[in-house]
Amino acid sequence: MVIITLQRDKCIGCNYCAEFAPEYFRMSKKDGKSVLLKSTDKKGFYTLKTPLPDAFEPCEKAAKACPVKIISVKEI
Repeated sequence: MVIITLQRDKCIGCNYCAEFAPEYFRMSKKDGKSVLLKSTDKKGFYTLKTPLPDAFEPCEKAAKACPVKIISVKEI
């Protein structure tokens, strides 16, 4: 199981996450911020739990590339 979390309110719209993990992130046309696809929102933290083990690597690259460090990725 891979758990990906995004603090969308702090996003600066750099687009790195969408470049490294386009299957999981998109940039919003409305406000230019990142959107974690198929995630649930809980007080500004958008979380996606996926059983796909291949989600870890691209999302980990996106998290490391994020200049404001608002993406976390855990494998459990």
